[in-house]
Amino acid sequence: MRVQTYNQALLEMANASLAELARTGAGRAPRTQAQESHFLSLWLADSLKEKRFSRLVMEDLKGWVQQARTQGAGADLKGLLSRIVRHYSQAAREGLGARLMALLDDCEQAGWQRITEYALDGKARLASQGQASIVICAAELASALAGDELVAPLTLYVRGDEQQLARFAQCHGLLIGQGNKKQTRVKHHKGHLLMPANALPALALLAQERRI
Repeated sequence: MRVQTYNQALLEMANASLAELARTGAGRAPRTQAQESHFLSLWLADSLKEKRFSRLVMEDLKGWVQQARTQGAGADLKGLLSRIVRHYSQAAREGLGARLMALLDDCEQAGWQRITEYALDGKARLASQGQASIVICAAELASALAGDELVAPLTLYVRGDEQQLARFAQCHGLLIGQGNKKQTRVKHHKGHLLMPANALPALALLAQERRI
């Protein structure tokens, strides 16, 4: 019996859903965004009933079906599934330490404050006059890295454009957890989890497709 990871199950589900959308639309007039969301919400609801996919993604499916029922086309299920495929298909399993350093370089070059040299003891407050910033506890960073590898969970404390952060993460093959204000040690920052081998237990922060 094949044992899937959350990442594998999520990617399989997203690919299968988009393939079914394309298969059933072949040779027909293009669907509107509302029609695409309606089709996908029914497909995902049926997938839940028929247990087509791993139970690892069951809560995701439930949430998206409910979202589509309340938001209709605004749920943009096709866009969400496309972002999952685009981001998760590029996710790396090795060299995450080096990839994190490259992401931090990108943030710094984009004008963010990069603070990784201080230990965080209790709740910290950063005086940055509104400048975007990314903070990592120095002690946690040292213990989480072994050469170019990430060997332990690490929290990035972020205040800034999360879409920019998601684009940097995608560029470097990283999956960064969605922000959590309740579990932060830096005031006005959100805690974003990074896991060894990109093995997040829930959906990562996803980059929107940039429109010209």
